[in-house]
Amino acid sequence: MSWLVLVVSGVLEAVWATAMGKSEGFSRLGPSAVFGVALIASMAGLAYAMRSLPTGTAYAVWVGIGATLTVVYAMATGEEAVSVVKVVCIVAIVGGVIGLKVAG
Repeated sequence: MSWLVLVVSGVLEAVWATAMGKSEGFSRLGPSAVFGVALIASMAGLAYAMRSLPTGTAYAVWVGIGATLTVVYAMATGEEAVSVVKVVCIVAIVGGVIGLKVAG
């Protein structure tokens, strides 16, 4: 159960990071509200997962999922350019996250 909660929390990290960017310095209410709710839920899920998973592993997986999804979303929407180097780096992050799960 902890791994599932951790993955969902990682997805929510991408949601709050994207919402923060869209909030334009917290001057737009909608994205700012999404940021706040997603941030609280993401942190709560991370904290829950850390009750039974090693802190370093849980944090690295959470950050890896959030960072990967944030960049992939930005590339998919055209907000960030796609390049072979970026895709290779994203694959490396995903491989690291999978490695932490397998090794744990």
